[in-house]
Formats: sequence, structure tokens, C-alpha cells
Amino acid sequence: MARAPRRAPIYATLRGHTYLGALMETLDVFSVRDLRTRSGDLLKDAELGQMSLITKHGRPAILALPFDRRLLDQGVHRALALSLFEGRQLTLAQAAKVAGLSLDGFIDLLGSLGLAAVDYPAEELAGELDIAL
Repeated sequence: MARAPRRAPIYATLRGHTYLGALMETLDVFSVRDLRTRSGDLLKDAELGQMSLITKHGRPAILALPFDRRLLDQGVHRALALSLFEGRQLTLAQAAKVAGLSLDGFIDLLGSLGLAAVDYPAEELAGELDIAL
């Protein structure tokens, strides 16, 4: 019987910056041993556009990114930043750092891809505007 994927918070060092807080979403975690019997699950994650973490002796060894158009067009750092930002795993500022861009540059990148830099529900945005004005 196949084991259900283990989910774990991500603690990562990206481009020299350590993000110590658990990211909001979790990844499927596979041990090196799991890959013998669960490689199909890893491929399913990739087909669904999900990242996975592969560990060796309980320590992160490989971050598996889906090989998709975004990865080809934007490169690894930007594709990773975009995926983590879209999944609400990184803030706008953190994602800009991972992408190696200024905050303005990352916002421009989001705009060029048709992605929103801010995702407020209409009621919350109206409340923020009332307070600001």
C-alpha cells in the first residue's frame, strides 16, 4: 500500500537569505528511499505544477521544481519566486529578493505575466481605502 505524502513546512535558504518562518503552504516531502516506490507521486506533483522536497537522512537535499514554460522563460530564481509568491509562501519583498529583482522590478514582472501583486478581497480593499482617505 502506498504511503500518503508527508507534508512539512519549508525552511529554506534562498540566494543567501534564510527564511526561518514556516512558509504558509507545505510541500510534499519524499525521502531518497521513498523515490524507489513513490516516484509516480513526485511526477504527479510536477504535472500539477507543485514543488516537492526530497530529503536525505531527514535533511533537505533537493527541491524539485516543475519543468514548465515559466521555468524556461524566466529561469530558476524567478520561476521559484513566482511559484512561492503565487502560493502565498513568500511575501512580495521576499519573492523579489529570491528573483534577484528590486521590488519595482518584481512588480513589473508580475504585471507582464498578468499576475496581481496584491490580492485583497473587495471588502478589505474598500476598508483600507476608507482608512487611507
